[in-house]
Amino acid sequence: MPGKRVNTAPADQPRWLDDEQQESWRAFSGMMHTLRWALECQLQQDAGLSFIEYHALARLSENPGHVMRMSELAEVTNASLSRLSHLIKRLEARGLVRREPDPTDGRYTNAILTEAGLRLLTASAPAHVAKVRELVIDALSPARLRQLRTASELILQRIEP
Repeated sequence: MPGKRVNTAPADQPRWLDDEQQESWRAFSGMMHTLRWALECQLQQDAGLSFIEYHALARLSENPGHVMRMSELAEVTNASLSRLSHLIKRLEARGLVRREPDPTDGRYTNAILTEAGLRLLTASAPAHVAKVRELVIDALSPARLRQLRTASELILQRIEP
């Protein structure tokens, strides 16, 4: 597919990306992977946490009582219930989270952030925020940051309508 690509094609044919679209896609795709890796490395080095472990702890910390149903936590962390269950088991072994049946409906299990989990999250948050600021926030003007948010929200709506 070298050379100029065009968007017009019969319905049964691929709609190839033109050169500018291809360059934009590759830059965006590279940024997604590289940014996630940079944040993963920072969290692993500074807190001994993976990106998704940090995200799960952060989401629990934002809920009243630091409690959330496992199914809800899976949804907000974009993890399958099975993957989240393994993740919570690892965090539980480290004393950062505990699980209990939901007292309002025993069919559900709650994940609860422990004091140790909250301490680790609180201690690791400043370095994580500093890395996010260094790599993303400070690289963009306020107007471009708003454009990034708008573009991100549009893409997310297509993924999760």
